[in-house]
This record gives sequence, C-alpha cells and structure tokens, in this order.
Amino acid sequence: MAFPLPQFSKNQINRAGEIIKAPGNCSSTDQEWATEVLANYRACHGYPINTFQATLRGKLRSIDPNAIVAQRLKRTPSIVLKLQRFHGMQLARMQDIGGLRAVLSSVKLVRQLEKSYRDARFKHTLTSSKDYIAEPKADGYRGVHLIYRYNNENAAEYNGLSLELQIRSRLQHAWATAVETMGTFLGQALKSGQGETRWREFFVKASAALSCIEKSPQIPGFEGYDEHAIFRAVAETEASLRVLEKLQGFAIAADQIIASHGQGAYHLIVLDSEKRTVTITPYATARLEIATNAYAKVEARTRNGEPVEAVLVSAGPIESLRRAYPNYFLDTQEFIREIKAVIAKSQPKRSATNKVVNGRRRKRGS
Repeated sequence: MAFPLPQFSKNQINRAGEIIKAPGNCSSTDQEWATEVLANYRACHGYPINTFQATLRGKLRSIDPNAIVAQRLKRTPSIVLKLQRFHGMQLARMQDIGGLRAVLSSVKLVRQLEKSYRDARFKHTLTSSKDYIAEPKADGYRGVHLIYRYNNENAAEYNGLSLELQIRSRLQHAWATAVETMGTFLGQALKSGQGETRWREFFVKASAALSCIEKSPQIPGFEGYDEHAIFRAVAETEASLRVLEKLQGFAIAADQIIASHGQGAYHLIVLDSEKRTVTITPYATARLEIATNAYAKVEARTRNGEPVEAVLVSAGPIESLRRAYPNYFLDTQEFIREIKAVIAKSQPKRSATNKVVNGRRRKRGS
C-alpha cells in the first residue's frame, strides 16, 4: 500500500503530543522522537481522507458540480496551538488532523450536502458535529463541521482515526480566507482568536454583514442590529484600518508563483510572506511519505523563525489549489469584492427629489 502505516501506539502518540506542546521541558533527542511520531501519525490520515474525498465528490455531482473540494493534513503550528489552548487535549484524540473541505455556492446547498451525510448509511461513525451557521462563533466564523471516526474492514489498520469535514458557502470561505491572510501578514493568530482587538472586531463586523447578505442567523452581539447599521460599521472600521488596501497589496501576481514541473495527487505549498512567493511541489500518491517528511522540514524552518508557512494538500490542478486554498496564494479578491459591495450599500441613499445633471445636483422641475 502506498500510504504510510501506523508505527506508534496511542500512548506513544500522546506522549509525543506532550513533548511537542512544551519542548523546553525535554531533551533534543525526545524532541526529535516526538517530531517523528507526529509526522507518521499525521501521514496515516492520508488514506482515510482519500476514501472520504471520493464519497464527497460523488455527492457533489448531484448537489453542486461547481463546488470546491480539498483535503489537507493539519499544520504542526496549528496542532501545537490546539494542544496548548485546550486543557487535557491529547494528540491521539485530536479530531481534525485529517480534514476535508467543501465550498458550495450557497447556504441552501451547504444544507443539502449536510443532510446527505447525516442520512447516509455509513460504516464510519459520526461522533460529533458543529453547526456554526445556525450558531456562529463569537469571532465571526461560520460553517458546518462533521467529525467521523473511520471504520473500514478492508483497511483496519486505519480504523479509529478521526476526520473532519468542513462545509462552507462561498461567502463563508471568502471571509475565512481573508482572516488567515491578514493574520499571516500582521503576524497575529487572528484565526485562533488572538491578535489586536481592532482587527478581530473588523472581521466580526464583516461576518455580520455577510450573514445579512446570506440571510443567515446573526453573529453573537449583532442579533438586533439593522442591516444598514452593520454595513455602516463595516465601512467605518475598514476606512480606519484600510483593510482592503492592505489585502490588495498582499496579492501575488501569477508570474510570481513558482511551481515545479509535473503532476501529483498531493501538493506541498510553501508561502514565503516576506518575499511574497509561493512554491508548489507535486507528489504522487506513492510518494506521500516523502511529501510528509518534506512538509515537516519546512515546518522546522518556521519554528526557527523563517517567515514561511506550509500546507500539504490534495485539490487537483494548480487552479483548483488556488480556489481551495486562496490564503496560501494571498488571494482575497472574493472577500474584497463583497466588502466593497457592503461599503457601497452603507452610503446614504440619494433623495428621490434630486438628480444629477452635468455633474450638478438640482431639484426635479427646476
């Protein structure tokens, strides 16, 4: 089998998680061992994700053929942060190391896909779910998360691993992308609820505005607000922070993207936020273990202070990668367009009694 096989027990995996969470308390030998354990454990999620992706694409053919589908293995910095933030969190119990994402055209289609999964006769067990559309997070995040425990008698060595399926609408995905992109360049973990208050508040307001557009349940604290008041709050905060100007400045021109020749089922994407370049290296399925080792080496550079971020994903051709992971290409054009529309709607409406002629305003009948 081309996919890596589990090499460590749950106790060893959890021990590695404790070392990774607080490396200063352990020797360099222990740290190297823990890194090896994490690399293998993370890579083992590749096989379950791959089988889940085939099912997901099959469902989307009849629900939303234009939906974006991607899969990824959780980044080490995100794993470490989660271990540190949640008391009692164990690495072997972390539910989103292997993840899939589906981005659909509308909330209505998100609900159709969610229902298809909930009604499915799976051998895999739906262990938990979070409906962040019906009940958005206080930071503005929206989407549906379904957590499954893998069960396949034909590949029993992977049984018990957890996978997370994220289902988002196009607008929800655009918002999440902008949060990650801005967080990268501010050097603040906005995605994890950290960073300057003024930036976090802007993205909460922006999410409230997008909730209005999608006619979805409102972000906590905005339930009783008038739509125009929310739009106006977005416009005022954007003008103060110059959010759109900054996001547009982060964009990478197509000719700055460096892609290795060849095709692969997996791609290692490396973003250098200082140079504003993206390097994409393809790997065939048979080379997944080599890809995960390369992934770990880039993450070691990140831990040593280099301004690089990496993610190992499977999303098809390069253009599909751009659509599925726009934050790694600094592509927030969708979000920029939506917020510009919100700002335009926030402007006071012209009086019906006035009109503009030759650049001058005059009353009707004059």
